[in-house]
Amino acid sequence: MSEALEQFEEALQQLNPDELNQAQRLLEREMKRRSKEARKQAQNEMKQVAEKYGLSLQDIVEAAPQKSGKSKGKVPPKFRHPDDPTKEWTGRGRTPRWVQEWIEQGGNKEDLRI
Repeated sequence: MSEALEQFEEALQQLNPDELNQAQRLLEREMKRRSKEARKQAQNEMKQVAEKYGLSLQDIVEAAPQKSGKSKGKVPPKFRHPDDPTKEWTGRGRTPRWVQEWIEQGGNKEDLRI
């Protein structure tokens, strides 16, 4: 641990709860400030690289490959309770209790397939 952190830890031990809350707010404010500063520095560096190649950041963003793939829309149900059509299951994720009970009573999951 660095000397500065050790001093910080010692100082924290001397603070009362109200002062600790204030210190926490100060820390959060400093973290946000540094994050903004780092973001701004990264943007400036990217602008410099783009300008080096005669481009703007907009040119680079527009030329970036777009994410492709299937959309994660709603999946149609694959299983339905035979006595209660409101109980459906897509076959993904955790097995519903009604399916578990059906199997425990000797039923076959395939009997529930739509």
